[in-house]
Amino acid sequence: MDWTHYRFRSLWSLPAPPAAVFAVLERPEDYPDWWPQVRAVTRLDDGTGVITIRSLLPYAMTFTARETRHDPAAGILEIAVSGDIEGWARWTVTAEGAGTLARYDQVVDVTKPLLRRLAVPGRPVFRANHRLMMRAGRRGLLRHLEAV
Repeated sequence: MDWTHYRFRSLWSLPAPPAAVFAVLERPEDYPDWWPQVRAVTRLDDGTGVITIRSLLPYAMTFTARETRHDPAAGILEIAVSGDIEGWARWTVTAEGAGTLARYDQVVDVTKPLLRRLAVPGRPVFRANHRLMMRAGRRGLLRHLEAV
């Protein structure tokens, strides 16, 4: 088993139309306004940016995100990531009843040296940290959608 390889999936049921959810998710530069663990997003160009995240644990992760798919009709936003993590992430936004299901998939390898050294003992803690970050993101997005 590669202890530095992670696969994540989060499902967010949201009481808003898919187009409204997609419109928020396609603007990563605004994520710090509603997602507390997304500390900074700096656009480099229309499809690339540098993102810094930090959840409960005392470390930040910085990576470059490059858009690989932007398909509003299919509800798909996908990026390739490089830096403290390497891999990809994808939002898939679909109708669910009167609202939306936002599915987040991520497959990454951790390259940050400290996290690689702590890979075996830290893995359960890193996974829990990710779950907390995703829960906070869903709560923040709910509040943001209600305010819009």
